[in-house]
Amino acid sequence: MSQLILEASHLIKTYGLRTVLDVDRLEIYDGDRIGLIGENGAGKSTLMGILAGEISPDTGSVRTLANLSVIRQTGDIAGDVSDTRLRSEFGVCPEHEGLSGGEKTRRRIASALEHKGCLLLADEPTTDLDTQGVALLEKRLIAYPGAVLLISHDRTLLDNVCNRILCLEDGRLTAFPGNYSDFFEQRKQQREFQQFEYEQYRREQSRLQHAIQQKIERAGQVHLPNRMGNSEARLHKRCVSASQSRQHAQRKALESRLNLLEEKQRPRNDPEIRMALGSKIPVTSKTALEVRGMTIRFGKRTLLSGASMSLPTGSKTALLGPNGCGKTSLIRRIVAQDHGVKLRPGVRIGWFDQDHEGTLNFEASALQNTMDSCVYDESTARTVLARLNLRGDDVFKRVGTLSGGERAKIALARLMLSDANLLILDEPTNHLDVFTMSALEDVLSDYQGTLLFVSHDRTFVEHVADRLVLFSGNALETFEGNMEAYRAKKQTIPDKEKVRLEISTLQIRMATLSSRMDAPRKGDDPLALREEFFALAAKVRDLQNTLSSECGGNETHFLV
Repeated sequence: MSQLILEASHLIKTYGLRTVLDVDRLEIYDGDRIGLIGENGAGKSTLMGILAGEISPDTGSVRTLANLSVIRQTGDIAGDVSDTRLRSEFGVCPEHEGLSGGEKTRRRIASALEHKGCLLLADEPTTDLDTQGVALLEKRLIAYPGAVLLISHDRTLLDNVCNRILCLEDGRLTAFPGNYSDFFEQRKQQREFQQFEYEQYRREQSRLQHAIQQKIERAGQVHLPNRMGNSEARLHKRCVSASQSRQHAQRKALESRLNLLEEKQRPRNDPEIRMALGSKIPVTSKTALEVRGMTIRFGKRTLLSGASMSLPTGSKTALLGPNGCGKTSLIRRIVAQDHGVKLRPGVRIGWFDQDHEGTLNFEASALQNTMDSCVYDESTARTVLARLNLRGDDVFKRVGTLSGGERAKIALARLMLSDANLLILDEPTNHLDVFTMSALEDVLSDYQGTLLFVSHDRTFVEHVADRLVLFSGNALETFEGNMEAYRAKKQTIPDKEKVRLEISTLQIRMATLSSRMDAPRKGDDPLALREEFFALAAKVRDLQNTLSSECGGNETHFLV
């Protein structure tokens, strides 16, 4: 039996009038790989802080039976990492100042792994990591010698790492065996069963209410006939009274059954957007935007040199590459319509920046911010906000009181409801929970305009993009197809190192043949040696051409 590492019981944490956590019991055992998910603001980081001993609950206790390691989402970037292998593997910079978001995250991860706790608490450890960094983290989490409690919005990571999912909703934890995909399917079936129970409850409630009303009406419809004698009237009155008593008794029995009927709540279902979102200004050209001869330098480093790309009208393009390759710089050049950027007539750009707060009025409500540049009616705006999990009275909250994830939702809704017909989104999934990301995928997949976005979330790219633009050396490589097709193509490409090894082996054989053609040995057939030599030379040329064409002379900096 696995060893118990952590035990929490009767945890309650409130902020003001709101109960953020009401957790009856939580146990973590050695070997557990637990994914903790929930909507933005559900209390995931608060729960992890309590388990780490950094936040005190109002009531309840946490019993830790082993040492812990923590990867924090924000705050101190931790001290130096002495383990040379970890430093090299995660590219930990010796400097502490001027680090990028990805470099800070890598340092936090390496520091926590070096600590070697029996339980690793990881709060959004993929923040600002590129695809290579996420793949490296995933490998480490799978092989971690202990237990892992992981908060993440990366559904592929949750699928590949976790064997249990804890969903935090309305302060309470619900456990689901398996990974995120298993959780999603179980939750879907659970919602369907809840909907069935709710519909059964509503039908029975309606039937009982209708039957009660019928009894009331029948009891009031009994009258004495005209021209009836006194004795007949007394007899009939007694019959009427008996009938009314029966009706009242049956009514009370029905009312009792109605009162005892177990109430079933309607499951919360996402509303559908029943109209095509996108600018009402048409773009008649086949291409919405072109970039030609783009050169970007950062200090002495050249990020792009004479690079080109285009965006077909109505396409959904993912811009992919590692941290620091120049994705954000390219996007800013496009938004600024810098030299080399050509917009087609009628194209209007809507930009979602990673630092989107500057576009929002913090004193106004979520709905007011959304309606500020909206070309649709308020009903559509509220539907879009609801689809992004901002529902009911939440739309009237002041933006300044909302979380980063909630502000991101408002900024996205503003763009999709504006007159922009080319959306350029830089890391739109940052700070979003898994449920909102799934909803955003649906909204963007139905979006009728043109889309260019940067994201390191693998599932998001797979579900939204229908074409890819990848940083390849100092150039841009365009792939006309989705991530699945790109991955399938890459799997058919021979491994470069194997091709190079084969070329080297063939060249050695060619050198031997060349020597023997110059000085034939006894029994050698000069014509056969010559034919073999030229056959090998042709094969070497084919392999070299394959290597050159597939790599484009450069190595594509993207892992799939």
